[in-house]
Amino acid sequence: MNKKKILKIGIVMDPIQNIKIKKDSSFAILLEAQKRNHQIYYMEMNDLYLKKGHAYAKTRFIRIQKEINNYFTFTQEQNISLNELDVILMRKDPPFNMEFIYATYILERAEKSGVLVINKPKSLRDCNEKIFASIFEKFIPDTLVTRNISQIHDFWKKNQDIIIKPLDNMGGSSIFRIKENDVNFLVISETMTNYEKKYCMVQTYLPSVKYGDKRILMINGKAIPWCVARIPKKGETRANIAAGGTAEIKKLDKKDWEIANYLSPVLKEKGLIFVGLDVIGDKLTEINITSPTCICEIELSTNISISSMLIDYIEDKIYL
Repeated sequence: MNKKKILKIGIVMDPIQNIKIKKDSSFAILLEAQKRNHQIYYMEMNDLYLKKGHAYAKTRFIRIQKEINNYFTFTQEQNISLNELDVILMRKDPPFNMEFIYATYILERAEKSGVLVINKPKSLRDCNEKIFASIFEKFIPDTLVTRNISQIHDFWKKNQDIIIKPLDNMGGSSIFRIKENDVNFLVISETMTNYEKKYCMVQTYLPSVKYGDKRILMINGKAIPWCVARIPKKGETRANIAAGGTAEIKKLDKKDWEIANYLSPVLKEKGLIFVGLDVIGDKLTEINITSPTCICEIELSTNISISSMLIDYIEDKIYL
């Protein structure tokens, strides 16, 4: 088995000039790949295209370094057939919209030609990050997916304290808490459903969020034993770091392991190699599969290298 082969690693991501390298998981993964002398082919969504049924992209070689104001350099721009690559990391952030879906069709053509795509394009389409969690009924809070305001109203009256959120966003964007007797119920419901034209997810509010909304990372069905507990700031419902939450590193507890181990075979079967589970208390709330984050926070506080584990998996899969 030749462990010295230089791999051609493609990555599809949002514009790299907009990232914050101290906490960007894609940057951490690329640093590890570069450390091992693999070639990195950088792509954005508008670089992907199909021609005569074959997948192509405009790519640029990228070199990166941990320098805040000078952290990347592009060289050698070229259009290539994606089947020249060994692996493609699809790391485009939500919103999960039709443009994202179209990109997965292109990546699926590359996959069919023998390229390893992480995560699997078909599963990126099939497993909406909000709705996917709902198939694991034994672990989720009381949950409703609807665009019918009367159904949301009945759910609210039954549970009294609820969370309502869109199906296609990230980072705590457009998440509302509606408490008992909230006079804003109707306007929030109308806004979130676009007057019953758009589906949203409604869940019971989980008071244990004050102890942290935990992000549990998994690689090929194996949970990382440390997680990031995102603590909401005072007076805030959302625990997301992007919404002002603070991060605490914690060991997985018994329930965390139970949830992760239960989901493991399903994730592996669907080719969901790098995944982030969101757990509040003992409840699974979301399964992040598009561009899971929190690598940097865990690596900074532990002796675990998650990015190294992911590259190990890629090398083992391709060298096999």
